Amino acid sequence: MSQARKTMLLTGASRGIGHATVKRFQEEGWRILTVSRQPFDDACAWPEARDSHLQADLSDPVQVGELIALVKQRLGDGQLHALVNNAGISPKGPGGARLGVMATDYAAWNAVFNVNLFSIALLARGLFEELRAAGGSVVNVTSIVGSRVHPFAGTAYACSKAALAALTREMAHEFGQAGIRVNAIAPGEIRTSILSPGTDRIVQEQIPMRRLGEAREVAETILYLCSPASAYINGAEIHINGGQHV
Repeated sequence: MSQARKTMLLTGASRGIGHATVKRFQEEGWRILTVSRQPFDDACAWPEARDSHLQADLSDPVQVGELIALVKQRLGDGQLHALVNNAGISPKGPGGARLGVMATDYAAWNAVFNVNLFSIALLARGLFEELRAAGGSVVNVTSIVGSRVHPFAGTAYACSKAALAALTREMAHEFGQAGIRVNAIAPGEIRTSILSPGTDRIVQEQIPMRRLGEAREVAETILYLCSPASAYINGAEIHINGGQHV
């Protein structure tokens, strides 16, 4: 008999790492429920894309609650094998300028932490039973900016990613007892459509491998953390940055 198809819920699926993750998991036969604050985009050409897309603004706790209820309905068998929290926002100033403390008001802090941290805790809490039923995995996407000042990432974004690393440890400690593994990946400079001007200089001066990372390389690591091959990895944060953190 063939094994039942595994299901993943992926937030921030509309581009870059999210797109690559959908494609890689589909190659392995997974069913993917995607979440974005944007309506379905016809450019997303993979099978089942339209029917599997869920629209929600993760900065709004009410919509997060509605999303949880909808996911429960969509699962059918009550099992969620993977929750991948890839959604994140990083507000910019005029001309794409980095926002420091003095340029960041409360509304920006609130929006960033709602999306990048609080919604993740709420999704994991709300879908805990479905994750436990599947012996599932949670993968949080943090960032290299959670542990160092970065020339492009703003203060609120950096603080939210540092907090997400702490949340990953807390969830690993609490959820591990229920058979749910929780880990994080911390990408550095990855080739996507939203690279900032000046990234080439970072590649040459800070990355020992002297190249950008590819979105598929990030997706491979996410798949590994959601597979039996990583069965004893819990509470880890894996750096995907070509050695930029050393």
